[in-house]
Amino acid sequence: MERVYLDWNATAPLRPEARDAMVAAMDVVGNPSSVHGEGRVAKGLVERARGQVARALGAEAADVVFVSGATEAAALAMAGRGLHSAPVEHEAVAAWGDGALAVDHAGQVNVDAPGQSVLQLANSETGVMQSLPEGLAVSDMTQSFGKVPLAFDWSGVEMALVSAHKLGGPKGIGALVIRRGLDVVSQIKGGGQEMGRRSGTENIIGIAGFGAAAEAANTDLERGVWDEIGEFRTFLETSLEEVAGPTIFVGQESRRLPNTSCVITPGWKGETQVMAMDLAGFAVSAGSACSSGKVRESAVLRAMGYGPGEADCAIRVSLGPGVTREQLERFVDTFRRLRDRRRT
Repeated sequence: MERVYLDWNATAPLRPEARDAMVAAMDVVGNPSSVHGEGRVAKGLVERARGQVARALGAEAADVVFVSGATEAAALAMAGRGLHSAPVEHEAVAAWGDGALAVDHAGQVNVDAPGQSVLQLANSETGVMQSLPEGLAVSDMTQSFGKVPLAFDWSGVEMALVSAHKLGGPKGIGALVIRRGLDVVSQIKGGGQEMGRRSGTENIIGIAGFGAAAEAANTDLERGVWDEIGEFRTFLETSLEEVAGPTIFVGQESRRLPNTSCVITPGWKGETQVMAMDLAGFAVSAGSACSSGKVRESAVLRAMGYGPGEADCAIRVSLGPGVTREQLERFVDTFRRLRDRRRT
């Protein structure tokens, strides 16, 4: 049975470009902090990747601080600042915010004090995108990076969080992007790597993979790959409406990521759907994958005003490059058959 991967928001398959860059980096002997020739080669690899990530983000290379992932980036940007946040934020961000910002039924967040607030650019569960206010303190751009065009320099945001594995890079590497003239208090002290903002010998293998993945993802954007994926998402939702009975597509009235569909089927538990589709050969999820493997009612959907009979009956289908119309047709047919079977 051919499996079909439809959980790209959890993690994207490793891009061939990233794999090749990582394999090549394994042969680099030097420490990037060493001043001899081998060290300079390693340092050059890190700086090349920094430039690749920066160009894909529309930022300057000096703005990019490599860290272990978006979770660490959130801690570095937010620790001790008491920023306002919304209950739709990823748990890594919500852990440092106060959850006080209001969310409407369409998933839109109202921000009154941008300089004291954090706001995601797109939600991982629903795909709902926000309009970022000028002067926003921090934005989680993890889900948006590589899927929609970004220009950090023009965004008006002070700091942004990104992660490699969401766009086809390796897991365990990400970045905090910091607007020039601003700084952060280092949370990991030691040798002063990453311009004194994050000490520790650089993960040059992961960094090389991140840079290559960011460059390849940016090429996909320029080629219109994600426009085609948006058309596939429209086809998926239209087809499900025709065959699956009463369904709710969360955030459909808002601007969304082109690949994300959060589908509520009242009366059919999301965790049951995920398991049934998995056995049928389709990988989907019931929300964020960053909850230690737990399947539980979505706090995001509850914050948007969905009741327990709806919030626990949602699945997320997230598409990516390489997903085909034929695979989505099979998904819709399987979804219909499984739903009809539980009615009998």
